[in-house]
Amino acid sequence: MRIQCLQHVPFEGPAHLEVIARERGMTLARTRLFDGEPLPDPEAYDLLAVMGGPMGVHDTAAYPWLTAEKRLIGRSLEGGKRVLGICLGAQLIADVMGASVSKNRYREIGWFPVTRSGEAENCIVGRSLPERFFAFHWHGDTFDIPVGAVRLAESGACKNQGFVWKDRVVALQFHLEATPESVKGLLDNCGDELDGSRFVQNKVDILNFSYIGDCYRLFEGILDNLSAGLR
Repeated sequence: MRIQCLQHVPFEGPAHLEVIARERGMTLARTRLFDGEPLPDPEAYDLLAVMGGPMGVHDTAAYPWLTAEKRLIGRSLEGGKRVLGICLGAQLIADVMGASVSKNRYREIGWFPVTRSGEAENCIVGRSLPERFFAFHWHGDTFDIPVGAVRLAESGACKNQGFVWKDRVVALQFHLEATPESVKGLLDNCGDELDGSRFVQNKVDILNFSYIGDCYRLFEGILDNLSAGLR
């Protein structure tokens, strides 16, 4: 399988996705949007992975490449590609599919439990998740669920933690791909967001990686579901 990763900032790359691709013999290419690299042709990949970033989906004046990126996501959805969105990436998919993206009631940063939704039983990815699991979070925005998509999960801070569309598009607000290095990168570059509010952990708790192995296994299962039928 050919994976194309859209990267918005230097410190939010493919993380554990790169490890999975290497172990499974998949190819992974990056488009570094922050460096002005051109967007790929959809024929060059089977799975489009849209990563996170501190900007918002509506920040097109500050980041004009967001407009072209949204068009590429739309072409990928229409063209039958597999698409995976994480955090900002999930919000971009929701926006392209016509759903609202806005500020969440709470900022959510750290390791918090996620509960699978009842409707998630209606999709393959949902059935692969346990009823409750811990994941890493770093976001202040949220999205509505697009028409025709299945709501995947929720947390105490955020009702819509993900959705699945046609079993080939997966949008995750949380970070199952996070590695110790990627978490430390977020702390180094966005640590000013640790404001001590209700769903924001301190640095010590954030650097406790006791859940990370379970996250890797869940993320690998999701990628296996997305790549089913592809070589």
